[in-house]
Amino acid sequence: MRVMRTPEERFENLSGYDFDPHYLQVGDTRMHYIDEGGAEELILCLHGEPTWCYLYRKMIPPLASRYRVVAPDMIGFGRSDKYAEAEAYSFQMHYDKLLSFIAQLDLRNITLICQDWGGLLGLTIAANHADRFARLVILNTFLPTGEEELSPAFMQWRAFSQKVGKRMQVGRLISQTINNYELNAEIIAAYDAPFPDDSYKSGAAIFPSLVPISPEMPGATEMKAARETLSKWQKPAQVIFSDGDPILGGAAGFFRRLIPGAADQPEIVIRGAGHFLQEEKGEAIARETLAFMERTSA
Repeated sequence: MRVMRTPEERFENLSGYDFDPHYLQVGDTRMHYIDEGGAEELILCLHGEPTWCYLYRKMIPPLASRYRVVAPDMIGFGRSDKYAEAEAYSFQMHYDKLLSFIAQLDLRNITLICQDWGGLLGLTIAANHADRFARLVILNTFLPTGEEELSPAFMQWRAFSQKVGKRMQVGRLISQTINNYELNAEIIAAYDAPFPDDSYKSGAAIFPSLVPISPEMPGATEMKAARETLSKWQKPAQVIFSDGDPILGGAAGFFRRLIPGAADQPEIVIRGAGHFLQEEKGEAIARETLAFMERTSA
Protein backbone atom coordinates (compact mmCIF):
# COMPACT_ATOMS: atom_id res chain seq x y z
CA MET A 1 0.00 0.00 0.00
CA ARG A 2 1.31 3.43 -0.96
CA VAL A 3 2.11 5.67 2.03
CA MET A 4 1.77 9.46 1.84
CA ARG A 5 3.24 12.06 4.20
CA THR A 6 1.84 15.56 4.66
CA PRO A 7 4.60 18.19 4.25
CA GLU A 8 5.74 19.69 7.55
CA GLU A 9 5.13 23.23 6.37
CA ARG A 10 1.39 22.56 6.42
CA PHE A 11 1.59 22.60 10.22
CA GLU A 12 3.50 25.84 10.73
CA ASN A 13 1.92 28.67 12.73
CA LEU A 14 -1.40 26.96 13.40
CA SER A 15 -3.87 28.93 15.49
CA GLY A 16 -3.62 28.09 19.20
CA TYR A 17 -1.24 25.20 18.60
CA ASP A 18 2.33 25.31 19.88
CA PHE A 19 3.47 21.76 20.58
CA ASP A 20 6.66 20.02 19.48
CA PRO A 21 6.10 17.07 17.15
CA HIS A 22 7.23 13.57 18.07
CA TYR A 23 7.32 10.60 15.70
CA LEU A 24 7.32 6.82 16.06
CA GLN A 25 7.71 4.25 13.29
CA VAL A 26 4.85 1.77 13.49
CA GLY A 27 5.24 -0.88 10.83
CA ASP A 28 5.29 0.76 7.42
CA THR A 29 3.96 4.09 8.72
CA ARG A 30 5.18 6.92 10.90
CA MET A 31 2.84 8.06 13.67
CA HIS A 32 2.92 11.58 15.06
CA TYR A 33 2.15 12.38 18.67
CA ILE A 34 2.26 15.22 21.16
CA ASP A 35 4.12 14.46 24.40
CA GLU A 36 3.84 17.20 27.04
CA GLY A 37 4.45 17.35 30.78
CA GLY A 38 6.88 15.29 32.80
CA ALA A 39 4.97 13.50 35.53
CA GLU A 40 4.93 9.71 35.77
CA GLU A 41 1.15 9.52 35.67
CA LEU A 42 -0.04 9.58 32.09
CA ILE A 43 -3.05 10.85 30.14
CA LEU A 44 -3.62 9.39 26.66
CA CYS A 45 -5.88 11.51 24.42
CA LEU A 46 -7.43 9.79 21.39
CA HIS A 47 -9.20 11.75 18.67
CA GLY A 48 -11.83 10.57 16.22
CA GLU A 49 -13.19 11.28 12.74
CA PRO A 50 -12.13 13.46 10.90
CA THR A 51 -9.98 15.36 13.40
CA TRP A 52 -6.42 15.06 14.73
CA CYS A 53 -4.70 15.92 18.00
CA TYR A 54 -5.27 19.62 17.24
CA LEU A 55 -8.71 18.90 18.73
CA TYR A 56 -7.06 18.60 22.17
CA ARG A 57 -5.03 21.81 22.01
CA LYS A 58 -7.16 23.59 24.68
CA MET A 59 -6.97 20.64 27.06
CA ILE A 60 -3.30 19.72 26.84
CA PRO A 61 -1.72 22.73 28.66
CA PRO A 62 -3.82 22.45 31.86
CA LEU A 63 -3.54 18.66 31.88
CA ALA A 64 0.23 18.77 31.24
CA SER A 65 0.70 21.13 34.18
CA ARG A 66 -0.03 18.12 36.41
CA TYR A 67 0.54 15.00 34.33
CA ARG A 68 2.26 13.68 31.23
CA VAL A 69 -0.05 13.98 28.22
CA VAL A 70 0.36 11.92 25.06
CA ALA A 71 -1.92 12.62 22.08
CA PRO A 72 -1.28 10.64 18.87
CA ASP A 73 -2.67 11.15 15.39
CA MET A 74 -4.21 8.00 13.97
CA ILE A 75 -2.92 6.76 10.64
CA GLY A 76 -4.62 8.79 7.92
CA PHE A 77 -4.94 11.89 10.10
CA GLY A 78 -2.92 14.83 11.36
CA ARG A 79 0.84 14.63 10.95
CA SER A 80 0.78 10.83 10.82
CA ASP A 81 1.31 9.02 7.54
CA LYS A 82 -1.63 8.28 5.27
CA TYR A 83 -2.36 5.33 3.04
CA ALA A 84 -3.39 6.38 -0.44
CA GLU A 85 -5.81 3.48 -0.93
CA ALA A 86 -9.07 3.25 1.00
CA GLU A 87 -8.71 -0.55 1.18
CA ALA A 88 -5.76 -0.12 3.56
CA TYR A 89 -8.04 1.24 6.27
CA SER A 90 -9.81 -1.19 8.56
CA PHE A 91 -10.77 -1.59 12.19
CA GLN A 92 -7.94 -4.10 12.61
CA MET A 93 -5.32 -1.83 11.02
CA HIS A 94 -6.21 1.08 13.32
CA TYR A 95 -6.40 -1.21 16.36
CA ASP A 96 -3.02 -2.81 15.63
CA LYS A 97 -1.29 0.51 14.93
CA LEU A 98 -2.59 2.10 18.11
CA LEU A 99 -1.77 -0.92 20.25
CA SER A 100 1.75 -1.03 18.78
CA PHE A 101 2.14 2.68 19.52
CA ILE A 102 1.18 2.11 23.17
CA ALA A 103 3.45 -0.92 23.47
CA GLN A 104 6.48 0.69 21.82
CA LEU A 105 6.30 3.67 24.15
CA ASP A 106 5.48 1.27 27.01
CA LEU A 107 2.66 3.52 28.20
CA ARG A 108 1.33 2.44 31.60
CA ASN A 109 -0.85 3.78 34.38
CA ILE A 110 -2.89 5.40 31.61
CA THR A 111 -5.87 7.66 32.10
CA LEU A 112 -7.59 7.34 28.75
CA ILE A 113 -9.52 10.28 27.29
CA CYS A 114 -11.39 9.14 24.20
CA GLN A 115 -14.00 10.54 21.83
CA ASP A 116 -15.66 9.29 18.64
CA TRP A 117 -13.42 6.63 17.00
CA GLY A 118 -10.95 7.25 19.82
CA GLY A 119 -13.47 5.41 22.01
CA LEU A 120 -14.27 2.59 19.59
CA LEU A 121 -10.57 1.80 19.43
CA GLY A 122 -9.32 3.02 22.80
CA LEU A 123 -11.98 1.36 24.94
CA THR A 124 -11.52 -1.93 23.07
CA ILE A 125 -7.76 -1.76 23.67
CA ALA A 126 -8.30 -0.84 27.33
CA ALA A 127 -10.63 -3.81 27.77
CA ASN A 128 -8.04 -6.16 26.26
CA HIS A 129 -5.03 -4.65 28.05
CA ALA A 130 -6.45 -3.48 31.33
CA ASP A 131 -3.07 -3.80 33.06
CA ARG A 132 -1.91 -0.66 31.22
CA PHE A 133 -4.95 1.47 32.14
CA ALA A 134 -5.81 3.15 35.44
CA ARG A 135 -8.87 5.25 34.53
CA LEU A 136 -11.26 6.01 31.70
CA VAL A 137 -12.64 9.41 30.68
CA ILE A 138 -15.31 8.74 28.07
CA LEU A 139 -16.46 11.59 25.81
CA ASN A 140 -19.12 11.38 23.06
CA THR A 141 -18.41 7.88 21.73
CA PHE A 142 -19.95 4.41 21.57
CA LEU A 143 -19.14 0.70 21.22
CA PRO A 144 -21.31 -0.45 18.30
CA THR A 145 -21.81 -4.18 17.83
CA GLY A 146 -24.16 -4.03 14.84
CA GLU A 147 -26.99 -5.39 16.97
CA GLU A 148 -28.68 -2.04 17.67
CA GLU A 149 -29.86 0.65 15.30
CA LEU A 150 -27.54 3.64 15.33
CA SER A 151 -28.93 7.16 15.44
CA PRO A 152 -30.57 8.63 12.33
CA ALA A 153 -28.00 11.44 12.49
CA PHE A 154 -25.15 8.92 12.28
CA MET A 155 -26.75 7.05 9.38
CA GLN A 156 -27.17 10.35 7.53
CA TRP A 157 -23.52 11.20 8.19
CA ARG A 158 -22.47 7.75 6.99
CA ALA A 159 -24.45 8.13 3.76
CA PHE A 160 -23.07 11.65 3.23
CA SER A 161 -19.48 10.48 3.71
CA GLN A 162 -19.99 7.73 1.14
CA LYS A 163 -21.44 10.21 -1.31
CA VAL A 164 -18.72 12.87 -1.07
CA GLY A 165 -15.83 10.45 -0.48
CA LYS A 166 -12.42 12.13 -0.70
CA ARG A 167 -14.06 15.44 -1.66
CA MET A 168 -14.94 15.83 2.03
CA GLN A 169 -14.23 19.38 3.27
CA VAL A 170 -12.93 18.51 6.71
CA GLY A 171 -12.56 21.94 8.31
CA ARG A 172 -15.92 23.08 7.04
CA LEU A 173 -17.62 19.92 8.31
CA ILE A 174 -16.22 20.43 11.78
CA SER A 175 -17.26 24.08 11.78
CA GLN A 176 -20.83 23.06 10.96
CA THR A 177 -21.07 21.02 14.17
CA ILE A 178 -20.24 23.98 16.43
CA ASN A 179 -23.34 25.09 18.33
CA ASN A 180 -22.76 28.54 19.74
CA TYR A 181 -20.16 30.35 17.63
CA GLU A 182 -18.39 30.19 14.30
CA LEU A 183 -14.92 28.77 13.86
CA ASN A 184 -12.65 31.36 12.31
CA ALA A 185 -10.79 30.75 9.07
CA GLU A 186 -7.51 29.98 10.87
CA ILE A 187 -9.02 27.14 12.93
CA ILE A 188 -10.79 25.70 9.90
CA ALA A 189 -7.46 25.82 8.06
CA ALA A 190 -5.79 23.94 10.93
CA TYR A 191 -8.29 21.10 10.63
CA ASP A 192 -7.64 21.07 6.89
CA ALA A 193 -3.86 21.17 7.31
CA PRO A 194 -3.31 17.37 7.19
CA PHE A 195 -4.86 17.20 3.73
CA PRO A 196 -3.00 19.19 1.03
CA ASP A 197 -5.41 17.77 -1.54
CA ASP A 198 -8.13 15.12 -1.82
CA SER A 199 -5.65 12.29 -2.43
CA TYR A 200 -4.69 12.43 1.27
CA LYS A 201 -8.28 11.91 2.51
CA SER A 202 -8.83 8.17 2.06
CA GLY A 203 -8.74 7.56 5.81
CA ALA A 204 -11.17 10.36 6.59
CA ALA A 205 -13.50 9.32 3.77
CA ILE A 206 -13.74 5.66 4.79
CA PHE A 207 -13.90 5.90 8.61
CA PRO A 208 -17.71 6.35 8.91
CA SER A 209 -18.24 3.25 6.75
CA LEU A 210 -16.06 1.19 9.12
CA VAL A 211 -18.47 1.66 12.04
CA PRO A 212 -20.23 -1.72 12.45
CA ILE A 213 -23.88 -1.53 11.48
CA SER A 214 -24.29 -5.32 11.39
CA PRO A 215 -22.81 -8.05 13.63
CA GLU A 216 -20.85 -9.47 10.68
CA MET A 217 -18.82 -6.33 10.11
CA PRO A 218 -15.17 -6.19 11.25
CA GLY A 219 -14.84 -4.80 14.76
CA ALA A 220 -18.33 -5.78 15.91
CA THR A 221 -17.16 -8.92 17.71
CA GLU A 222 -14.25 -7.08 19.33
CA MET A 223 -16.47 -4.28 20.60
CA LYS A 224 -19.05 -6.74 21.90
CA ALA A 225 -16.27 -8.43 23.88
CA ALA A 226 -15.12 -5.02 25.13
CA ARG A 227 -18.62 -4.31 26.41
CA GLU A 228 -18.55 -7.58 28.36
CA THR A 229 -15.18 -6.74 29.93
CA LEU A 230 -16.18 -3.17 30.74
CA SER A 231 -19.36 -4.44 32.42
CA LYS A 232 -17.00 -5.80 35.11
CA TRP A 233 -14.60 -2.80 35.12
CA GLN A 234 -14.02 -1.71 38.70
CA LYS A 235 -11.39 0.95 38.01
CA PRO A 236 -12.53 4.61 37.98
CA ALA A 237 -14.43 5.76 34.91
CA GLN A 238 -15.88 9.21 34.26
CA VAL A 239 -18.49 9.73 31.54
CA ILE A 240 -18.52 13.29 30.15
CA PHE A 241 -20.90 13.89 27.25
CA SER A 242 -22.15 17.13 25.74
CA ASP A 243 -25.81 18.08 25.54
CA GLY A 244 -25.86 18.87 21.82
CA ASP A 245 -24.54 15.83 19.95
CA PRO A 246 -27.22 14.36 17.65
CA ILE A 247 -24.94 11.50 16.62
CA LEU A 248 -23.78 9.98 19.92
CA GLY A 249 -25.38 12.03 22.69
CA GLY A 250 -27.69 9.22 23.75
CA ALA A 251 -24.80 6.93 24.61
CA ALA A 252 -23.95 8.69 27.87
CA GLY A 253 -26.51 6.67 29.81
CA PHE A 254 -25.33 3.47 28.15
CA PHE A 255 -21.80 3.90 29.50
CA ARG A 256 -22.97 4.97 32.97
CA ARG A 257 -25.10 1.81 33.19
CA LEU A 258 -22.48 -0.47 31.64
CA ILE A 259 -19.35 0.34 33.65
CA PRO A 260 -19.41 -0.26 37.41
CA GLY A 261 -16.46 2.10 37.84
CA ALA A 262 -18.59 4.95 36.48
CA ALA A 263 -21.34 4.54 39.06
CA ASP A 264 -19.37 6.28 41.83
CA GLN A 265 -18.66 9.38 39.74
CA PRO A 266 -20.91 12.41 39.31
CA GLU A 267 -23.05 12.77 36.21
CA ILE A 268 -21.33 15.45 34.16
CA VAL A 269 -22.93 17.07 31.12
CA ILE A 270 -21.06 19.70 29.11
CA ARG A 271 -23.64 22.33 28.28
CA GLY A 272 -23.62 24.20 25.00
CA ALA A 273 -21.41 21.82 23.02
CA GLY A 274 -21.93 19.47 20.10
CA HIS A 275 -20.12 16.39 18.86
CA PHE A 276 -16.60 17.88 19.04
CA LEU A 277 -16.92 19.00 22.64
CA GLN A 278 -13.13 19.33 23.04
CA GLU A 279 -13.18 22.11 20.45
CA GLU A 280 -16.01 24.01 22.10
CA LYS A 281 -15.43 23.33 25.80
CA GLY A 282 -11.90 21.96 26.08
CA GLU A 283 -10.96 23.97 29.14
CA ALA A 284 -14.06 22.80 31.04
CA ILE A 285 -13.40 19.16 30.15
CA ALA A 286 -9.80 19.52 31.33
CA ARG A 287 -11.02 20.88 34.68
CA GLU A 288 -13.45 18.00 35.08
CA THR A 289 -10.73 15.50 34.17
CA LEU A 290 -8.30 16.93 36.71
CA ALA A 291 -10.97 16.87 39.41
CA PHE A 292 -11.79 13.25 38.54
CA MET A 293 -8.14 12.24 38.73
CA GLU A 294 -7.74 13.98 42.05
CA ARG A 295 -10.86 12.24 43.44
CA THR A 296 -9.49 8.85 42.39
CA SER A 297 -5.81 9.37 43.06
CA ALA A 298 -5.75 6.94 45.97
